[in-house]
Amino acid sequence: MMKMKPSTKDKAEGNLHKLKGKVKEKAGQLMNDPDLEAKGLAEKIAGKIQKKVGQVEKVLGE
Repeated sequence: MMKMKPSTKDKAEGNLHKLKGKVKEKAGQLMNDPDLEAKGLAEKIAGKIQKKVGQVEKVLGE
Protein backbone atom coordinates (compact mmCIF):
# COMPACT_ATOMS: atom_id res chain seq x y z
CA MET A 1 0.00 0.00 0.00
CA MET A 2 1.34 3.39 -1.02
CA LYS A 3 1.59 6.13 1.60
CA MET A 4 0.29 9.53 0.47
CA LYS A 5 1.83 12.83 1.44
CA PRO A 6 -0.40 14.80 3.83
CA SER A 7 -0.99 17.43 1.15
CA THR A 8 -2.15 14.84 -1.39
CA LYS A 9 -4.32 13.11 1.20
CA ASP A 10 -5.99 16.38 2.25
CA LYS A 11 -6.67 17.35 -1.36
CA ALA A 12 -8.15 13.91 -2.14
CA GLU A 13 -10.29 13.82 1.01
CA GLY A 14 -11.36 17.41 0.38
CA ASN A 15 -12.57 16.50 -3.08
CA LEU A 16 -14.47 13.51 -1.68
CA HIS A 17 -16.20 15.60 1.00
CA LYS A 18 -17.02 18.28 -1.55
CA LEU A 19 -18.65 15.67 -3.81
CA LYS A 20 -20.56 14.01 -0.95
CA GLY A 21 -21.77 17.42 0.21
CA LYS A 22 -22.97 18.33 -3.25
CA VAL A 23 -24.94 15.06 -3.48
CA LYS A 24 -26.53 15.61 -0.05
CA GLU A 25 -27.35 19.20 -0.92
CA LYS A 26 -29.11 18.19 -4.17
CA ALA A 27 -30.91 15.30 -2.44
CA GLY A 28 -32.16 17.71 0.21
CA GLN A 29 -33.43 20.07 -2.48
CA LEU A 30 -35.20 17.28 -4.34
CA MET A 31 -36.79 15.82 -1.20
CA ASN A 32 -37.60 19.26 0.21
CA ASP A 33 -35.45 18.46 3.27
CA PRO A 34 -33.78 21.68 4.44
CA ASP A 35 -31.75 19.85 7.12
CA LEU A 36 -30.17 17.50 4.59
CA GLU A 37 -29.58 20.38 2.21
CA ALA A 38 -27.84 22.38 4.97
CA LYS A 39 -25.69 19.38 5.99
CA GLY A 40 -24.69 18.91 2.36
CA LEU A 41 -23.75 22.56 1.99
CA ALA A 42 -21.69 22.43 5.19
CA GLU A 43 -19.87 19.28 4.04
CA LYS A 44 -19.21 20.81 0.63
CA ILE A 45 -17.66 23.89 2.26
CA ALA A 46 -15.59 21.72 4.63
CA GLY A 47 -14.33 19.80 1.60
CA LYS A 48 -13.28 23.01 -0.13
CA ILE A 49 -11.40 24.09 3.00
CA GLN A 50 -9.67 20.73 3.36
CA LYS A 51 -8.63 20.83 -0.30
CA LYS A 52 -7.15 24.32 0.25
CA VAL A 53 -5.24 23.02 3.30
CA GLY A 54 -3.73 20.35 1.07
CA GLN A 55 -2.72 22.97 -1.49
CA VAL A 56 -1.07 25.11 1.20
CA GLU A 57 0.73 22.06 2.63
CA LYS A 58 2.09 21.27 -0.81
CA VAL A 59 3.42 24.81 -1.20
CA LEU A 60 5.05 24.58 2.24
CA GLY A 61 6.54 21.23 1.32
CA GLU A 62 4.73 19.12 3.93
